[in-house]
Amino acid sequence: MAKTATPLRVMLAKVGLDGHDRGVKIVARWLRDAGMDVIYTGLHRTPEQVVEAAVQEDVDVLGVSLLSGAHMSIFPRLVDLLAAYEDLDVVLLAGGVIPDEDVDALKGMGVDGVLGQDSTPEEIVGTVRQLAGERHARAYG
Repeated sequence: MAKTATPLRVMLAKVGLDGHDRGVKIVARWLRDAGMDVIYTGLHRTPEQVVEAAVQEDVDVLGVSLLSGAHMSIFPRLVDLLAAYEDLDVVLLAGGVIPDEDVDALKGMGVDGVLGQDSTPEEIVGTVRQLAGERHARAYG
């Protein structure tokens, strides 16, 4: 009997007061169409709520979409909260409207990847798969 691969589990979240979620819902659809299990937390979540949900749902990837410009204060908090779970190895992705000049700083603080507002469906799906594969290789050799 052939082995079946477990689909990647991806959580998408909107943190803070950003009330626009059309883009993240489209991304969720693209990832679902690519065969991934996708959980969307909804609007106006706190970093604590998002990390707790990611832990409870045992996700491979946590993608946080921000359009509000608060990414340089929200992502350090998310990184700290995720680090508090010693055995947790989740890919953290930033998405939305993020200036190019902030990408290196986000990656330096522990964000695994940044996907801007102009990212194509192929780029998003490919990045999620690549980073999740790298995570799996680190965890399981």
